[in-house]
Amino acid sequence: MKIKETFEKGEGVLRLIPVFMPIPFSKAGFRLRLHPDDYYALGTRRGSIKERWLSSVMPHRNDPLAKPDEGLSYVLPFNEKAEEKFTLKEAVDVLGKEIVGEELMQKYGGWPMLSKFIDYGAPLFHHLHFGFNAAAEVGRLGKPEAYYYPPEMNNHEGEFPVTYFGFDPDVTKEMVKERMLRYEEGDTRITELSRAYRIELGTGWYTPPGVLHAPGSLLAYEPQWNGDANAVYENIASGEVIPYEYLAGNCPEDRKRSMDYILSLLDWEKNIDPHYKKHYFRRPLLCEGSNEKYTEKWITYGNDYLGAKELRINPGQTVTVKDGAAYGCIVIQGFGKFGVYDAEAPVIVRFGQPGNDEYFVSEAAAQRGVTITNNSRFQPMVILKHFGPNHPQMPV
Repeated sequence: MKIKETFEKGEGVLRLIPVFMPIPFSKAGFRLRLHPDDYYALGTRRGSIKERWLSSVMPHRNDPLAKPDEGLSYVLPFNEKAEEKFTLKEAVDVLGKEIVGEELMQKYGGWPMLSKFIDYGAPLFHHLHFGFNAAAEVGRLGKPEAYYYPPEMNNHEGEFPVTYFGFDPDVTKEMVKERMLRYEEGDTRITELSRAYRIELGTGWYTPPGVLHAPGSLLAYEPQWNGDANAVYENIASGEVIPYEYLAGNCPEDRKRSMDYILSLLDWEKNIDPHYKKHYFRRPLLCEGSNEKYTEKWITYGNDYLGAKELRINPGQTVTVKDGAAYGCIVIQGFGKFGVYDAEAPVIVRFGQPGNDEYFVSEAAAQRGVTITNNSRFQPMVILKHFGPNHPQMPV
């Protein structure tokens, strides 16, 4: 079977094919390194491509025009015959604990998260992701998520590099409800009740479920749980009218017109936290083991669901880097080797084209250590790594 053969020949590492995703709202930021002719690869009805999904076992379920396998990461077989590709989900189903480890299989039945590059040229609308209890009512999962803003992927800031989170601490539920009841009447200007932070490159945030956020216009690396139920509280964003369906579309049928129910999706205390930045802003933390050959930093940490690191290997160096858990990763700068595979961050990619920049590393391979070579004489090789909740060294 190609799955086991590829897994064994890759020494527990799988090479993934890029997954670019069209989104029907907002505008593209053009920083995904996708060929300019391919931003409407799935047609104009689907919108321009604004996201790349990484290490995904979750299909896209919020667009009725999406194909059943859209959003799923595919693995390029070791023989590099793309027509024999298989999904990462199929690999996890076949290999089980051999690839993700016993803990993740027992607790979650597989790989519980993915990461994304989200690349919007304009700021997104103020929205939240359902908590786990509310999501379960509609057969979904809650969605905690995090952001990191890699300088290597942000050659421009877009229109508004500022992110809103929650509400000002003095805002009341009644003030929010009064505006939300006018959702279909005119611009509610909901972000007038919020607070905003200028995005700092090389830093990030953690966003719990139930917290409103309107991401700014920088490209973000976004580790997140396998959940996709959301509610959009802003009805006009960057001049674009947001239909009521975006607010209530994921709610139970009998509560789509209940503003009290919709407001109950808010984790109110977190939304009005007077020390929101202190609790959820994330500066990188240097990892133990960093030395003159490489530097590794935690960029997502301090939560019960997700972790992520930035690995920076100096020019001309070969290193073996160990981790305590399975992970997905992507090379965003440089070229060389990643385990048995060639590795390179592309300058430009065609839609559907395989690459050498994205991998999934099994738990056993991570614990043995992956040997990585930076073949550049002058530039560091930069890799972003995303983990589930079980990395034993993730800072709390």
